[in-house]
Amino acid sequence: MSLPNIWHHRKVADTSAKGCEICFKPSASVLITPDKQDFFYVCQIHLKDTGFCSPIIDHEAIAAKKKKEMDEEIERVKKEYEEKQRKKKEKESEKEAEKDKEKEKDKKDDTSKTESKDEKKEDSIADEKDKSKEKSQLNDEEEPRVFALQRIFYQRRLDRKRQAEIAKRNRERLNNPNFFPSVPKDLP
Repeated sequence: MSLPNIWHHRKVADTSAKGCEICFKPSASVLITPDKQDFFYVCQIHLKDTGFCSPIIDHEAIAAKKKKEMDEEIERVKKEYEEKQRKKKEKESEKEAEKDKEKEKDKKDDTSKTESKDEKKEDSIADEKDKSKEKSQLNDEEEPRVFALQRIFYQRRLDRKRQAEIAKRNRERLNNPNFFPSVPKDLP
């Protein structure tokens, strides 16, 4: 029974942290096989070490992610453009109304200036929130999630798995009464 050399990085609760397989420090990061046959705890620092493991990069997923981000960016720009065009039309209609009423022009200028300042502040706040959300999403997804262990460490995992299977078989054999030889019944 061989394990594939594909390990997925998972996080566990800090209360469930156990000793790292390499340095024995408490760690909440776990590497697990896709079929969940084997797992072990490892520090974040070791995941960045190329001597221990190397990330498996899924180029198709990265391309799909970039395409999705571009589509979202295009939609956002389109909405901003439509909003600006709408505001421009509103301002033009306001100017026409202002021409009709010279007395109300002074009042509307004062209110439109304050409204435009308020709109600019709201737009800038919304942009900052969008940027902070994007940065937090990028930080979460920057770390690779799938790894391949280096040959030495992978072989060590296979050896441990084999030793555990052998120990289990030996325990089962010792519990079986037919395993031991019987006492001779014939006289010598």
